[in-house]
Amino acid sequence: MSFQYIRTIPSPDHLKALMPLSSKTEAHRLEKVNELKAIFSGEDSRLLLIIGPCSADNETAVLEYTTRLAKVQEKVKDKLLLVPRIYTNKPRTTGDGYKGMMHQPDPNAKPNAFEGIKAIRRMHIRVLTECGMITADEMLYPTNYAFLDDVLGYVAVGARSSENQEHRLTVSGLDVPAGMKNGTSGDISVMFNAIQAGQHPHDFIYRNWEASTSGNPYTHAILRGGTDPVTGRSIPNYHFEDLEYITSLYESRNFRNPAIIVDANHANSGKRFEQQPRIISEVMHSMRYDSHIAKIVKGFMVESYLVEGSQKISADQVYGKSITDPCLGWDATEAMLYDIAEKV
Repeated sequence: MSFQYIRTIPSPDHLKALMPLSSKTEAHRLEKVNELKAIFSGEDSRLLLIIGPCSADNETAVLEYTTRLAKVQEKVKDKLLLVPRIYTNKPRTTGDGYKGMMHQPDPNAKPNAFEGIKAIRRMHIRVLTECGMITADEMLYPTNYAFLDDVLGYVAVGARSSENQEHRLTVSGLDVPAGMKNGTSGDISVMFNAIQAGQHPHDFIYRNWEASTSGNPYTHAILRGGTDPVTGRSIPNYHFEDLEYITSLYESRNFRNPAIIVDANHANSGKRFEQQPRIISEVMHSMRYDSHIAKIVKGFMVESYLVEGSQKISADQVYGKSITDPCLGWDATEAMLYDIAEKV
């Protein structure tokens, strides 16, 4: 037997009954989700920043980060909408390594998905209730969205997942904006096909049900750069010529709410986290130069945490420092956000 079945995972309904939202929190979330949708529809001219650690590995550190972020949000609320990046599932290129809080609520302990699912719901709820901010998470496992569908404000589909049919069809049933990344090779046709699938209605099998969806009109593009298959070098796609070309392709298609989010890290920065403010500044310059780019680029993704850089998992980890990809530190993050707000 290849599989060892360790424990039964609670149903989404059971988990929500154990960890419910108040009617006040539900109403606040809906209000913030509508603000986010207004940015993608063009009714709200503010820039969106989906920002936070590469992996949300520690609830206390994440809450400290989002508490600081909420204070900045209040100061820049007329220019920017900040959505904390609370990524609780981590795709691994080879399958090895830390797979996120959902698998391993304590990075130094054994995996425990039962406790992990409870831990990630609690963390998302705390950010929503204590900081007043809707959160973003990556959809690594489509069926797990049901555990968080009443708390999330934004969903990202990663470069390795955007070509997957189950991810695409699940996005078509979401009631929140969902971003589809271009493939790891940099192929943007994968991204455009994913957007088309996400915006259309479908009938498919989801969580042991035959389900039908009406399509998600807020499915959009995330540009994250790519990798040269011969040299292995990163190929960015945030430069003016890239944005001009991708915008022209986007405008030639019949998509609802055309929108681009530029991921300032990953292959766009060559994983040089400190380059993220410069990359955003360059994109904003392109937006000022070309009205078509300005209209379609709605914001940015940034990897940022309390302490810059990254570290290996250990018993004496630095509090608030990434255990996956390196991140921008808080001081540089705060300065960057105020700088962006001034330039809007």
